[in-house]
Amino acid sequence: MITARRMQSDFADLWIHETVQELWEPWMRHAHKALRDDNLVDLVQAELNQRCAKSKTRGRPSYPVEVVLSMLLLKHLRDMSFATVVREVRGNLVYRQFTGIGGGTVPDDKTLGRVARQLGPKAMKRIQARMVEIARQKGVIQGVRVRMDTTVVETDIHYPTDSKLLNDGVRVLTREMKRLGGAIGRKVRDSSRSVKRGVLEIARASRSRTGKGQAQLKAAYGRLLETTQRVVGQAKSVARQTALAIPLSSGKPARQWKQLNRMIPLVEQVMKQTRARVMAGNTRSEGKIVSVFEPHTAVIRKGKASKPTEFGNLVLLVEAENQIVTTYRIGEGNPADAMLLIEGLESHIAVMGRAPKLLAADSGFFSAANEKRAFELGVGKVAIPLKGSKSAARLKTQKTRWFKNAQRWRTGCEGRISVLKRRHGLHRCRYKGPSGMERWVGWGIIADNFTNIGCHLAGQEEAAARAARQPAAAMTRG
Repeated sequence: MITARRMQSDFADLWIHETVQELWEPWMRHAHKALRDDNLVDLVQAELNQRCAKSKTRGRPSYPVEVVLSMLLLKHLRDMSFATVVREVRGNLVYRQFTGIGGGTVPDDKTLGRVARQLGPKAMKRIQARMVEIARQKGVIQGVRVRMDTTVVETDIHYPTDSKLLNDGVRVLTREMKRLGGAIGRKVRDSSRSVKRGVLEIARASRSRTGKGQAQLKAAYGRLLETTQRVVGQAKSVARQTALAIPLSSGKPARQWKQLNRMIPLVEQVMKQTRARVMAGNTRSEGKIVSVFEPHTAVIRKGKASKPTEFGNLVLLVEAENQIVTTYRIGEGNPADAMLLIEGLESHIAVMGRAPKLLAADSGFFSAANEKRAFELGVGKVAIPLKGSKSAARLKTQKTRWFKNAQRWRTGCEGRISVLKRRHGLHRCRYKGPSGMERWVGWGIIADNFTNIGCHLAGQEEAAARAARQPAAAMTRG
């Protein structure tokens, strides 16, 4: 049974409250209050109720929603693993009170991981929208100024080479065939050692740039492709035999059979693109993948000197006042920034209920159609510089004070991206699959937004206290 809140306190809660009263960071108090928002807790509870048919009314009481929500936020706030956040909450009294656990039992890491997977991409969008509404209700944002930028969140894969991708595919196919072979009574030939030797042979041959070395490289790739083809053929045979021999409605054999059938076309695609690159010199093979474990990974080149090529997903961030990200979008493939501008603007208007007075972005977002559409949506001023030659009127506009000030303000988006990557782990996604990427990015942005809401409200509180002290000090001096 999914419960919303911890209904009963104990003596340990009172002792913890009195002990850590002065140890809270100022922003944490306001973030703690925002996390107890009734609509937010109800939203998460409704999502968790869908886990089983009667989760809402049957079964043992679960850990309260507000506790789980706070722990997931804390995990991404500090960029910790599930095991680490559980250990930290157990030993830190401030974290115990922040998460609402008090003197109670802390959920283990597996429980927390299962709950995190239940909150999928759609739930993350709803939580993000509710968080923006909380920020608006508290006067943190008005949505009158918007700046946009894109960044790359890398998937958790090794650097892709054709030989390593073939090795990964053979390793997984062989593992699943062995598991299914025991269930159907079939002996499976293991070609892993041959493939590993082929990978090492390719690594040695690739060091040479001579004609002889390149010939050896092609020959080594040819032998590796032949071995991989035999493994794929064997995998197809095992999959067919398994489908005929045992029922595949549920259980371990069903999962292993599905994994085998999912991996076979991926390995065949790797073989296809390897032949195209090595044998024909074509590096732009159709349907190219760079990982058999994260096939949604895109090859993205942002022009960075330190990292020319990145492997992951492009993320659009739409940021309003006081460093609050109002909406985000994870792109498929490697779309141009200009293709994302209007979609991001429309999402911001849908969340905030109004068009911004100012829209700022870098030159990659510019197009005449984008600028025209932004004005049609109700944007007052658009500050997106035009690259290349400019007309006299355009040059005059880009030299105005408001345009220059808007571009200076726009550069703050670079700092927001840096903080998201350094503090909340958005440099690399640790969750699996497209859904995992959505959850990882969503939690990182939500954690950063709650921090900024807390910091802004704490700053307002401190300024009000300082203003109240000044008349008293003046009267004392008088």
